[in-house]
Amino acid sequence: MLQFVSDSHDNQYVREQSSSLADLTAARADTQRKHLLLAASGSIVKALAKHADQLAIRIVLTDSARNFLNGQSSEQPTVSSLLHLPNVEAVYSDADEWGPQPWRRGASILHIELRRWADILVVAPLSANTLAKVCERPLPLFPHTSVPAILKTRNNVQIVNGISDNLLTSVIRAWDTDTTIDNKKKVIVVAPAMNSAMWRHPITAKQVRVLAEDWGVQGDGEPATIEAGSATEATAPGQATSGGWFQVIMPITKTLACGDTGDGAMASVDTIRATIEARLGLQ
Repeated sequence: MLQFVSDSHDNQYVREQSSSLADLTAARADTQRKHLLLAASGSIVKALAKHADQLAIRIVLTDSARNFLNGQSSEQPTVSSLLHLPNVEAVYSDADEWGPQPWRRGASILHIELRRWADILVVAPLSANTLAKVCERPLPLFPHTSVPAILKTRNNVQIVNGISDNLLTSVIRAWDTDTTIDNKKKVIVVAPAMNSAMWRHPITAKQVRVLAEDWGVQGDGEPATIEAGSATEATAPGQATSGGWFQVIMPITKTLACGDTGDGAMASVDTIRATIEARLGLQ
């Protein structure tokens, strides 16, 4: 859990206390603000600062994201400063999912409570590693395919990966994809970011196609054109009428973290901010 501080540090104390499961469960009753679950860019939080009365933010950090932020340039906040950013109520890591006390039957589960709390999940940047964990598919497999149907075709179709070995991927794996659990349509927005060679790899193309087309949120009934820096909404043959649950904001061309100039850079903060505002109806 986040480091405990004394009551004298009022704002910091309140925010760190809000990382508890009890507070998270209670926070679901807050219907006056929209709930954004964000992994992991602090610059997006800053861009949404003007919505102080409309938006509550909780941040999920993977171990890789934590290491990346700690070594970032001045354009990104440090991990220790995330709780001081506007609208941020709590920051979670894998340690919060697995401890500090052993889970007992009947107790709340963090990744489930985060899904229930969130109106939207935004993963920006989405790394090649997390993308690979979320999905991999050499042959078409439509959403909402039943387990028996999958097992019947296991010799011809590799089952889509749904690896959930950290807090973030557990939330994604537990997402209510057809609104039958939470009774509410909720979207996962992802903004891939990686080296140009990784972005151009055929495996990446297949994985992105799963998110943008097979599992993409329903638009006007036609597959969307995937363009750099654009937010795609695509459907696939056989997709349920309720539509998918992923929206992909495609990368752009710029100088990458490795020093190369090419495609694979995360879309601009303004593009991601505008997508969040549109999805949540923020004015």
